[in-house]
Amino acid sequence: MTVLIVIAVVAVLVIWGVSLYNKLVKLRNNRENAFADIDVQLKQRHDLVPQLVSTVKGYAAHEKETLDRVVSARNGAMAAQTIDDKIKAENILSSALAGLKVTVEAYPDLKANQNFMQLQEEISDLENKLAAARRYFNSATRELNNAVETFPSNLIAGMAGFKKEIMFDLGEQQRATLEEAPKISF
Repeated sequence: MTVLIVIAVVAVLVIWGVSLYNKLVKLRNNRENAFADIDVQLKQRHDLVPQLVSTVKGYAAHEKETLDRVVSARNGAMAAQTIDDKIKAENILSSALAGLKVTVEAYPDLKANQNFMQLQEEISDLENKLAAARRYFNSATRELNNAVETFPSNLIAGMAGFKKEIMFDLGEQQRATLEEAPKISF
């Protein structure tokens, strides 16, 4: 009788462990799938950036440093391999694009250019889609991190090599920019 009880307890523990492990795998796969959605948006963003830079170059030829920073950041973002590297590279690209937006403010003719306006619209739409994909990715990451760090799934997570993953945040520079009140002048 004792042997049957021990076997039943071991069987329940094994089933419980397998269940927790499977949950962790599903959460990790969900996070990776969420980043794949971001990757699609990033590819479109990377395709649009050279067009935007070319359009701006025609009007702002002497703003070479700003344009070079955008191109360099785009190239770095395209070369990134891991999710963590892509997050860092995209934060740099977002910062460079924000600098480009500031530069563009000095060129009223450029802001009226039809090609530029269309590119700005496409990039704005893309940035909105990217923000939504980032929110979903961060939600999936939060769920995985909660499972990795909470008891009792943290026991299985530690043994199976699951670890806390990083979120896709705005980066310090962009966060500071967003916290500033907009300047409105007439």
